[in-house]
Amino acid sequence: MSRPALAILVAWATLSVVLALTTINPTANWGLFDGGVDLDVYRKGAWHVLSGLPLYETPVDQKLFYTYTPFSAVVFVPLDMLPIVADRHYWMAVNLVVLTAVVVQSWRLLGYRPDRRVAGVSVLIALGCVFLEPVRTSLFFGQINLVLMLLVLSDAVGIRRSRLAGIGTGIAAGIKLTPAYFVLYFLALRQWRTAAVAVASLASTVGLGWLLLPDDSRRYWTGTFVDSERVGERLGHPSNQSLRGAMARLIGGEPPVWLWLMIAAAVAAVSLWVAVRLYRSGERLLSVTLVGLSAAVVSPFSWTHHFVWVVPLFVWLVDRALRSWRWWLVPAALFVTLGAWPHWYPRLKDPRVGFYLFPNDHPLEDVQVNMYLCLYAALLIAAGVLAVRSRR
Repeated sequence: MSRPALAILVAWATLSVVLALTTINPTANWGLFDGGVDLDVYRKGAWHVLSGLPLYETPVDQKLFYTYTPFSAVVFVPLDMLPIVADRHYWMAVNLVVLTAVVVQSWRLLGYRPDRRVAGVSVLIALGCVFLEPVRTSLFFGQINLVLMLLVLSDAVGIRRSRLAGIGTGIAAGIKLTPAYFVLYFLALRQWRTAAVAVASLASTVGLGWLLLPDDSRRYWTGTFVDSERVGERLGHPSNQSLRGAMARLIGGEPPVWLWLMIAAAVAAVSLWVAVRLYRSGERLLSVTLVGLSAAVVSPFSWTHHFVWVVPLFVWLVDRALRSWRWWLVPAALFVTLGAWPHWYPRLKDPRVGFYLFPNDHPLEDVQVNMYLCLYAALLIAAGVLAVRSRR
């Protein structure tokens, strides 16, 4: 790597960390280390399991319901053993290590071998992504999205040479259902073994949940898992950046289920077609990244922190930029667009983080409030063009 490129990465990492720590005053209870709401939900779910209390009948933490699988509550039991208050700092450290591992796995999908240079560059890029709104929000709330992404990426790395590929995806889907979308990806690639291993792993997590928590499993799998109202926000809230959420905002109410399913199926089909062609042309990282973002788009409810799949996208863009200096403009523009910029509304004591929550009384308000969907559409089109050109 050239010295100018290394200088850019160091400057980017430094700027990102400084912005992540200083753009929101820690005294506003929205500083990077002041969160942990979702981590508390994980711990309370584990506590319900250990105490023999039902998981899904009542809120587990203040007004928040437990929305994950019964198996996940079993997985989260070790979190309940961490000391209160300090637990969020431990979990933050784990997530930062996982974020770096995500970048390393992304480089491996690009064909690089892990060594000291790749590790050092990965640390810089991981720090450079800390200020991205999906990443900062995941870190702030103590989310598990980065761990799930690492499990799926590890399967994508081993898909060609490991008989165990698929286990990570199955476990990730066993904790949070969205990664099950990658089974369709494996099937589209005709990776039958990987798809079968993923399905078997998911089935094992469901079986273990039934064995240890039969009542909770019965309640969850007979209806609770499709109840999107348990997430704590209305369907059309700007924080729901899924296709269904965008439709709700555009029509001013809940869209017909048949219409949403029809459009979501079309998006899934097109994105999988593009992803398969990208994979066959050698663009494995961009292929799996597109699928990860597509899973968030077609999901019934997707918070912005579900879009952490922008991290592998940044790795792909940096790889391009290392070959052509003009490409540096793309990650720079995307960094500004996806930055965790705060805005304080006069009547609210807490800031709203991210451009999609800024005041939007202007002609492009529909683009702004559906920012992640618009960026996804742009990526899908660009990836489609690249796939067609690569095939030719």
